[in-house]
Amino acid sequence: MSTQIPLAPTTSTGRMTPSNADAVRVRSGARGERFNWPLTVILVIGSLAVLIPLYVTLTMAFKTSAQAVDGNAFTLPAPFSIDGFVQAWTLTDFPRSFAISVGVSAISVAGSIILSAFAAFAISRNWNRRFFRWSFYYLLAAIFLPFPVLALSQVKLTGLVHLDNPVGVALLHIMFQLGFSVLLFTAFLRSIPDELEESARLDGASTGQVFWQLIFPLLAPMSATVGIFAFLASWNDFVMPSLITSNPALQTLPVLQQIFQTQFSNNYNVSFASYLMAMAPAIIVYLVTQRWVMAGVTQGAIK
Repeated sequence: MSTQIPLAPTTSTGRMTPSNADAVRVRSGARGERFNWPLTVILVIGSLAVLIPLYVTLTMAFKTSAQAVDGNAFTLPAPFSIDGFVQAWTLTDFPRSFAISVGVSAISVAGSIILSAFAAFAISRNWNRRFFRWSFYYLLAAIFLPFPVLALSQVKLTGLVHLDNPVGVALLHIMFQLGFSVLLFTAFLRSIPDELEESARLDGASTGQVFWQLIFPLLAPMSATVGIFAFLASWNDFVMPSLITSNPALQTLPVLQQIFQTQFSNNYNVSFASYLMAMAPAIIVYLVTQRWVMAGVTQGAIK
């Protein structure tokens, strides 16, 4: 049986039509496309750098104390044990420290979204005025000042105004997140047509009504992105709470893990169980909301 190769349709002059010619070029280009080995190797190495420590954390957390010190970190627990979680729950007073971390993160997220949206709205709608334009540059410059550089002054100031507690930590999280958040909001706001606001003002809306009833709902994708970044930065922060909060009983989860580390330094299953309990909320939040992170950043960049 002979096989026939279908020929591309041609015109009356014997030439292929433009659409068919484009299809042939696409198919030939797909066959000649090369596999990007360097990029693949980099992605594999980056993935392993994250997945291997996560795998070790999971396996060690569910081992018994004897299994955790046998020198085989990559073996599966046999049998599975939750003793490490029980001890970590008690040693770190997990319910209280978890509630403190949630409170600090919630204040940081809400404050970052609201204050950044306010500032970005004022800057984007008054960009031609020098004061607002230079305010934007000032906030951008603040991104390059990490907390350790300003730690001594911040510790002194929070102590003077009696904010050496989780509330002070949350306020500092908002301040240090403000520059990056305003950058994202401003890029998004400058893409919203001014005609929308003008039509609302013609109907008698005030500036507050324009912002809350028109502009802020349109900022929902970027608000989700800013909130997620603020949550991850606040939840995982160790340096700021450890230096600002003077009462050890009011520390967040990352700091309490370090405080109680000496009590279970040889009980690796307790250590890794504690790490896993502290990491779990951040991992879950990111996995659930990562599509909004990418969507918000992409919209701000494109528009």
